[in-house]
Amino acid sequence: MEKSTKKLIVYYLIAAALGILLHFLFQWLPNPVTALVAPVRESVWEHTKLLYFPLLGTALLLNRGGQGIGRAPWLLSAVVACVIMLGVGYLYHVTLRGESLVVDLALYFVLLVVGFLLPRVLWPLCEWPGTDKAAVGLAALLGALIVWFTFFPPEAALFADLSGAVRTFLTIPV
Repeated sequence: MEKSTKKLIVYYLIAAALGILLHFLFQWLPNPVTALVAPVRESVWEHTKLLYFPLLGTALLLNRGGQGIGRAPWLLSAVVACVIMLGVGYLYHVTLRGESLVVDLALYFVLLVVGFLLPRVLWPLCEWPGTDKAAVGLAALLGALIVWFTFFPPEAALFADLSGAVRTFLTIPV
């Protein structure tokens, strides 16, 4: 097995573990700081944090010092994985009213794999001029939306607490 493949597998396992820990972080330490990176309720939108932050961390770690294939494919991969999670999560939880923990875990682990495989697929696209700036912009926009909607979620099914319909701002101790 190649050294880079082993490295990716190790980073995948670390990212998966981090995502699992993030799921419970707000329950363990409820405050506005942990609310920024951990789901504060059981909405489809809040669970994008479980993909976004581990993939963002991986992008920064694997490409520090100019090594790796570059940050742009990783940032685009994180955005794509989160968008897929929102679409599939909405379809499964809101449209089909699914509630299976097994399906949720499978979706998380599969989309994390997608997030790790997509950078190699997106790498040729990122050679186009301006793609790196667009990737940073999209990732920053998604991060800003995650922060904004943590504290001010709209009244929409994507943001609804599927375990009890509690507005996020009211659940975050200030």
